[in-house]
Amino acid sequence: MKENYVGMVLSSATIGEYDKRVVVLTRENGRFSAFARGARRPKSPLSAVTEPFCFGEFYVFRGRDSYTIEEVKVENYFPELRADLDSLYMGLYFCEVADYFTREGMRADAELELLYRSLLALTEKNVPLELIRRIYELRTLMIAGYAPYYMEEDQTWRDDSGAWKLTQAAGYTVGEILNRPLRELYGFTVSEAVRKELSGCIGRFFKRNTDRHFRTLDTLEQL
Repeated sequence: MKENYVGMVLSSATIGEYDKRVVVLTRENGRFSAFARGARRPKSPLSAVTEPFCFGEFYVFRGRDSYTIEEVKVENYFPELRADLDSLYMGLYFCEVADYFTREGMRADAELELLYRSLLALTEKNVPLELIRRIYELRTLMIAGYAPYYMEEDQTWRDDSGAWKLTQAAGYTVGEILNRPLRELYGFTVSEAVRKELSGCIGRFFKRNTDRHFRTLDTLEQL
């Protein structure tokens, strides 16, 4: 049965001599794996459109046990990311996180839009990479059902392990990250001191709510 989905390639791996196995995050059907037959042949129309970050409309054939990609109409493939190693591996890290938090058969409208807008932020370079990372991590946790909550009586953010000890500026920024519309999520920046605060608290919160070692972080830390 032929189907079409709006989505983005999260990862791509070689299968045999000429094929690829691609993981796609889609708005309508969540994250699933698909085969791209002959995608490694030099003149294959699927060669370039089955690489990470390719965003567009995917036409697939759903078989009994697997999907096969027949055509991709690409809207954006974020070529700017490949010109800067820091941005490239940060983008790959975002894709790895998206893979972790999504499942096949579950709509992923917010997850896909968040990933798309985060990659755009990496290309535009108006916001420091470290801040983009922490915004992405915290908003991803919120979409997945994990988020700190605000206690009005003592004006602190808390999670199940206790209060987040933040300055007023950092606490305000946490609220902005959780509540801004996705289209406006990267429309602000903060001081270096606030970035360091956010890196500490969001980093710890993210680790407590994941049980995977994200391999792309190893490369990021070496750059």
